Amino acid sequence: MNNLLDNFGTNCFSEKNLKNRVPDYVVKKFLEIKNGKTELTLEIADIIANAIKMWALEKGATHYTHWFQPLTELTAEKHESFISINSDGTSMAKFSGKDLMKGESDTSSFPNGGLRSTFEARGYTAWDISSPMFLKGEEGSKTLYIPTAFIAYNGEALDKKVPLLRSINSIKEQALKIQKLLGDNETENINVTLGVEQEYFLVDKQFFYKRQDLVLSGKTVFGCLPPKGQQMNDHYYGTIKERIESFMAELDNELWKVGVMSKTKHNEVAPNQFEIALMFSTANVSVDQNQITMDMIKKVANRHNMVALLHEKPFQGVNGSGKHCNWSLSTDKGVNLYDPETLTENNLSFLVYLLAMIEGVDRYASALRATTATPGNDYRLGGHEAPPAIISIFLGEQLEDILENIESVNFNNNSSSHLSEITVDKNISRIPKDISDRNRTSPMAFTGNKFEFRMPGSSASPATPIFVLNTIVADILKEYGEYLEKELKNKSVKEVIIALVKDRYNKHKRIIFNGNGYEQKWVDEAKKRGLSNLKDTVEGLPALIEEDIIQLFERNSVLSRSESLSRFHVYVERYNKQCNLEVSTGIKIVRNQVYPFVIKYISNLSKSIHRSRKIFPDEDLFKYDIDILKEIILLKNDMLIFTDKLEENLASAIKIEDLYQRARFYANEVKPTLEKLREKVDKLEEKIATDAWPIPSYYDLLFNL
Repeated sequence: MNNLLDNFGTNCFSEKNLKNRVPDYVVKKFLEIKNGKTELTLEIADIIANAIKMWALEKGATHYTHWFQPLTELTAEKHESFISINSDGTSMAKFSGKDLMKGESDTSSFPNGGLRSTFEARGYTAWDISSPMFLKGEEGSKTLYIPTAFIAYNGEALDKKVPLLRSINSIKEQALKIQKLLGDNETENINVTLGVEQEYFLVDKQFFYKRQDLVLSGKTVFGCLPPKGQQMNDHYYGTIKERIESFMAELDNELWKVGVMSKTKHNEVAPNQFEIALMFSTANVSVDQNQITMDMIKKVANRHNMVALLHEKPFQGVNGSGKHCNWSLSTDKGVNLYDPETLTENNLSFLVYLLAMIEGVDRYASALRATTATPGNDYRLGGHEAPPAIISIFLGEQLEDILENIESVNFNNNSSSHLSEITVDKNISRIPKDISDRNRTSPMAFTGNKFEFRMPGSSASPATPIFVLNTIVADILKEYGEYLEKELKNKSVKEVIIALVKDRYNKHKRIIFNGNGYEQKWVDEAKKRGLSNLKDTVEGLPALIEEDIIQLFERNSVLSRSESLSRFHVYVERYNKQCNLEVSTGIKIVRNQVYPFVIKYISNLSKSIHRSRKIFPDEDLFKYDIDILKEIILLKNDMLIFTDKLEENLASAIKIEDLYQRARFYANEVKPTLEKLREKVDKLEEKIATDAWPIPSYYDLLFNL
């Protein structure tokens, strides 16, 4: 235990490190800057930068980097050496406040949706003081990672962090106003808290590099399941294999060193699928830590001769991977505003925040759906493995009953101490029941004291869904604040809140669904309720440029109109490129690997049958052999027909100038043709000897660790 605690955060520059290295007045200024009470000056930045430099050099750092999150779902970094030269030719280590505060990058080389071009490419990275710095790299050549925002020369956001930080400020402002209106004069700050669960697959490196589709697109374009997939339910929470246990142990240690609070690890549902969950933190830090985690998963896996797959659906026929985002609000006094235990006659704030989520999700469901609209997630959402594409909220019977009967509820009889207990056996302690069950089919589920958003895909940054969720709730809280301010002048708090809940709940309760989201009858019921069902990326992304969504972001100072439009163009272009990549890869595999092999196999099988018939003239003996040969030839012909069709489709797609119309063509014409090609290739794989198939099979990939 001591070793664990001693190692935690050793490569993370914490406030404790700062306090040990700078004067008290600098620490005080730093905390004021962090809490938004004052701005960072170059004088303070120089002192902090020197302290950071000395700490990093003592730890074996040679470089630093402004680490940022462009619109690629990945991170970006340019490493600068600390070394500099004095006028007398001697060397020195240099890192100034200016180096800490600002960096520069070429914005035209990153996705920008038309905001920048090659002849106006200057962009800046700016230090995010709210997220801790950390060290990564080999001993003796480590790099200091400085979390930064990425903006254009004109100040427009070109990354994931800027709108997230803006949305956090927006919801803080509105929640603080609500708290003060409800009589809370002690709270000075509101934190958006986030806990992320990250799913991923691991495959053996030797098989990965023999699969062009996995290497180039992150998923298998072809491949059929062996007789056993996940139907035996024996992998989820199963015993962790030694090789995986060794990998997970190293992963934990690497994350703990950089201050990432890795808490839980286990086998997931599909073969070779796993999950790591991080402890709650403030949303901005949690997003950064999830990016660190994804990168670390891949690097540590490589050391163990494995490859980590973060794609949402790398294998057809087994569960895909998601990223569950557990979201809540808390005060600087440690009070969780979404904890129903706080609900009493004299404290009804829980109802206000609960209702803000319900109304916000109902009014802006399409915006939330758009945040999870990615090519990879299209393969995952809507199956019996992930939430449906229809946005709804699961509350559980107890909370729904409170809202339905708000005028007659005895709030003083509502604490968790009155919840029932489960008695199993006299040798097993009683288990207190939670306030609600766990609905795995719900996109947005209340899970006791937080909301779990289960739609985001495993490869995506959680920044986008979280900044949209923050903005939605902030916008509704602003309306509620104005209402409370007006009504509380001549009415009691209880009277005003009950009236608010009754009115808004009745208008927006259509979004609440506690049943099975996998059933067709929910699809039918959702349609009756008027809920949107944006089935895929092409249907989902246009929500980002709907006028009410653009105005939502504008009035909350989260995204400007041009920033909203640019993100729509970036995401549409990403969809087109990913579709093109998958199809081009499929064509190449067919032309260069599958077809040459099948022709050779047909030739060998034909010769074998021909030779055998010379020895045994009775044709009935070879009926099944001939039937199999015919079937393989027919499948080969169909495979080539669909391959030709795909090549024609790609040529047609490129000619479509409008990016969104091109995306529609990919979705409606190209991808269905690829599925038909896959059907033929997979059937060929089933008919042909496993050891002869030219690429590693699903058995090799899923059952060889």
